[in-house]
Amino acid sequence: MSTFKANQEQDVVELLTEDHQDMLDLIGQIQQATTVEERRDTADAVIAEIMRHAVAEEMYVYPAMEKYLPNGAEEVEHDKQEHDELVDVMKKLEDADAESEEFMSLVKELESQLRHHVEDEEQDQFPGLREHIPADERIELGNKVAQAKSLAPTRPHPNAPHSELFHKTVGAGVGMVDRLRDKLTGRNTEKG
Repeated sequence: MSTFKANQEQDVVELLTEDHQDMLDLIGQIQQATTVEERRDTADAVIAEIMRHAVAEEMYVYPAMEKYLPNGAEEVEHDKQEHDELVDVMKKLEDADAESEEFMSLVKELESQLRHHVEDEEQDQFPGLREHIPADERIELGNKVAQAKSLAPTRPHPNAPHSELFHKTVGAGVGMVDRLRDKLTGRNTEKG
């Protein structure tokens, strides 16, 4: 779940892997939805979940990858490019009519891009994080990621930079505005 629990002690790799499964499960729920409202609500939830996850990665995981992984800087640049592609699809999905064929086509595109990104991280990067970062640091990183997710934006912002500094200084404000906007419009941002 995306809400931070103060006593949570979870390895960052485990946390991110659970996030991946949650996001893919939500996409499956969209594809199985029987009503337009369920489709829209679940799409909004998966968009919010992906955004919180991506911002938290950019704030804490990517700097760790750059520090600890061989070719970490290149891996981070690749991941940021994939985040841009996900943001573009999510922005289109956010604006699409849930009854339209375009909507379901965008859901399939989002699933394809997300599966590719998940595979890159889980097959290539996460084993390196486990190998190069001590367990206690991975837990500390997991706590930071969980907390960052609770403050992160819930909507795609295509022109926002993928910068640790941006997310740590401006991101919480953007997230607060997103959460206020979500509350005022009744937008679903939580899974389940």
